[in-house]
Amino acid sequence: MGGHDAKLDAIWDDTDGLLGQLFMMGFEGTTVTPQIRKLIQEHHLGSILLTAKNLKSAEQTTQLVLELQQCARDAGHPVPLAIGLDQENGGVNSLFDEIYIRQYPSAMGLAATGSRELAYEVAKATAEEIATCGINLMMGPCLDVLTNARNQPLGVRTTGDDPQEVSSYGVAFMRGYKEAGLATMGKHFPSYGSLEFLGSALDVPTITESLESLSLNALVPFRNAIKEGLDAMMVGGCAMSSAGLNVMHACLSEQVVNDLLRNDLHFNGVVISDCLEMEALSHNIGVGGGTVMAINAGCDIVLLCRSFAHQQEAISGLKLGIENGMISRDRLTESLQRVLDMKAKCTTWEKAMNPLGITALSKLQPSHTTLSTRAYNSSITVVRDKHRLLPLSNIMEPEDELLLLTPLVKPLVASAASRALSEQVTSGSPEPAISASVMSGERVFRELGRSLARQRSGRVLHTSYTANGVRPQHENLINRASAIIIVTADANRNLYQHGFTKHVSMICNMQYSASGDKREKPVIVVAASSPYDFAMDQTIGTYICTYDFTETALNSLVKVLYGEFAPAGALPGTISQSQKLSQSKQHWLVEAFNEERDSHALDALIRTVIEGNTPGLHSELAGTSSSSLLLRNADIPEAHFVVRNSSTLALYGFCSTYYFKATGTGVIGAVFVDPGRRKLSIGHSLHNRAIRTLLQWEGIKRFQLGSRLPSIYLGIPTGHGSERKRLRSWFANLGWNTALSRAVCSMVARNLSTWTPPPGMAKSLQSAGADFDLVYGWEYAGPVLDHIRTNNRQGLAEVYKMALADPSACGIIRAKRPEDGALVGTVVLYNMHSQLADFVPAMKDLGEMAGGISSPVISPSVGEYSTLLQGLILLGMRQIKQQGCNACILDYMDGDGNFDGLSTMGFTTLHNFEEVSCDAATMTMLPPS
Repeated sequence: MGGHDAKLDAIWDDTDGLLGQLFMMGFEGTTVTPQIRKLIQEHHLGSILLTAKNLKSAEQTTQLVLELQQCARDAGHPVPLAIGLDQENGGVNSLFDEIYIRQYPSAMGLAATGSRELAYEVAKATAEEIATCGINLMMGPCLDVLTNARNQPLGVRTTGDDPQEVSSYGVAFMRGYKEAGLATMGKHFPSYGSLEFLGSALDVPTITESLESLSLNALVPFRNAIKEGLDAMMVGGCAMSSAGLNVMHACLSEQVVNDLLRNDLHFNGVVISDCLEMEALSHNIGVGGGTVMAINAGCDIVLLCRSFAHQQEAISGLKLGIENGMISRDRLTESLQRVLDMKAKCTTWEKAMNPLGITALSKLQPSHTTLSTRAYNSSITVVRDKHRLLPLSNIMEPEDELLLLTPLVKPLVASAASRALSEQVTSGSPEPAISASVMSGERVFRELGRSLARQRSGRVLHTSYTANGVRPQHENLINRASAIIIVTADANRNLYQHGFTKHVSMICNMQYSASGDKREKPVIVVAASSPYDFAMDQTIGTYICTYDFTETALNSLVKVLYGEFAPAGALPGTISQSQKLSQSKQHWLVEAFNEERDSHALDALIRTVIEGNTPGLHSELAGTSSSSLLLRNADIPEAHFVVRNSSTLALYGFCSTYYFKATGTGVIGAVFVDPGRRKLSIGHSLHNRAIRTLLQWEGIKRFQLGSRLPSIYLGIPTGHGSERKRLRSWFANLGWNTALSRAVCSMVARNLSTWTPPPGMAKSLQSAGADFDLVYGWEYAGPVLDHIRTNNRQGLAEVYKMALADPSACGIIRAKRPEDGALVGTVVLYNMHSQLADFVPAMKDLGEMAGGISSPVISPSVGEYSTLLQGLILLGMRQIKQQGCNACILDYMDGDGNFDGLSTMGFTTLHNFEEVSCDAATMTMLPPS
């Protein structure tokens, strides 16, 4: 029964009945609680979200869902409840049942199979299993494009970083869900794939990409899913901040829901808000007011996951909004119609009151077990096996000892390990909580150790590792073992895992066999979640990806290790392409830059590049001359390269490199080509020569795209819409992992003559707990240089040394702890007459008197990071204004900084970049130029 049934019209005249259909709520408990019963009976709640905390087994789930539907029917609901579930597979399954519910690979694991048909089969099987329990709404698929893999919790829940690939798999998942009779819900609009999730729950993760950039990339899967008949869309609670778009919470914004999703993407289905109980949203706005804002923005269903008090507050808030005339009856009826249309596609009372249950699941089990095994076996990916360590029989005698090293991780929410731990805790176990936590971490991989041991006569030594690093007991086991398997789980976010793995790998590389033949001790690294952990690190010779650490995935891993089948998985998205370093089609003669010969030609090339840019776009090269690129600093070795016409002396391309010895960082500071001669491999030839030269520097540890000094290109320019995508792809094909980039930018504050600090900011600085002063000259160098060593970013020491050596034009603003005078923050201040200004062309390009603020460094121990940063910059702006300047350049800001605070102070972004770093060893496989 649905909204088109005319006899229902009168029923919906009841406001309470209508409003109930506009909410989806969750509850605590595995049976129908008094709270959820009251919401269904008295408030006519129309949709329910079930999570792992509600579900014990398939049989209990079926019974719970039936009781909920019975409760709704007895209360006189005209249509059944929509009951939603997250069942994404991999590590995100709300319903777990070892007997009846099968485990399948994560979304990224399925993408690794390369088969959309297999993805469809798995989606259909997953949906069939939960549909037999009475579920009618799948809270999926996940349509996010993973454009930023660093600090990104989404991980393997997405199918990758290629929008077309994400789109095609998303549509395959949809087809499978629909085939099994479920309604589908895309998430998390307008994409969580590029978010940086900050430490505090009150910090709202922010999308900084422009609408143009989103449209070319992140919105592609959503747009295609809508065309294929997506039933519902979840709009996230993230913030959005870019030119012409400043949104605190997307799901509360008419600009996002009505304008972007409804009008631009033509979505006519049900819009579901993110949970309004999320701390940042409820703290900033309040649940009652947020509910009104969500409905007015265009949401049809407001989601509240847990708190009964918040759920009542939301209902009261909506009723008050109606009473106050903030929401019209027509607006509510419009949402009701969409909800009823969706329910008509996925449920009827006949279906709701007669779930197929365990009997049907029993019949599905054999074929679904076979499908699960096939999917996992197809997903396991051997990225590299340089020394043919696989299978293990290649390198180990039957009696040799094998060492398994695994991290302590939380068990998956719906898993046997998690269930066992929960039962242990609830049974009144005398063990303290910390022991239970550690045991849970060890239990996740304990079965992997047992599975490895079952198939060999030699012992399997299994121990865990933590942030404490390589301990003596680890070293003893490494010495004993003939081969080592190290498991990581999201090492790009859990950096201790990265450090531990590299340390063990180094130990094994240094150990020789007893016969003295200098054979390295075999090391196999297994990424049990994100494939990004060591995908680009060529020093890890044997690297396997499983895409999740469920027991089923690890069973397939064991079979690969013992050679029972040949793994066929491939890394998804552009990460796979970036494994294959492109070789130039043409090999241009690359020469060392000669200042006397080439400086005028370089000035001409720079002008040509600026003039050749897309109309209306401001080039980062504006204000740059050949001298801007030459540091002439004895502490910073530099080598620059050109491709030129030896007959006409014209330059066709230029590349600059610098070596910052303090951090062992080799930097490509700029690479540009005459626009009329692009796509001829000039850039490839310059890049390859630059890499080979940087590799020759003693102590080189890592490479970086973009330089703080000179401050022209801080990384890959990202302010050019489609050009950004082209540049990222170009560098990815050269071996740079652009998925692990970080945002940096330069900023400008204008009209300083009329500028005043924001109201209350000076007062808030007094609470920062620091004393500020301004110092000049080398006599202050010791404490300042000691302080900045707390930050290992390239170029910092050189910027500060240059400022300290030029006291007539540069100073250092310091923030000191009052109790002991220790430095907790510094920033460099300089004017247009300083040597530093020569390497910040943007300052000259302003065309007016300007000063600069550069390279803020805040001690890691400081709690009030944003307040202290604002204090240093505020004092710098005051000083620059006092010197008669009308503009201020902030020539380097980390994308993790508080941009809202800087905007309040009068700064706007001048240029955006993506800074990309990698281990130097990554580039050693570069093809010859």
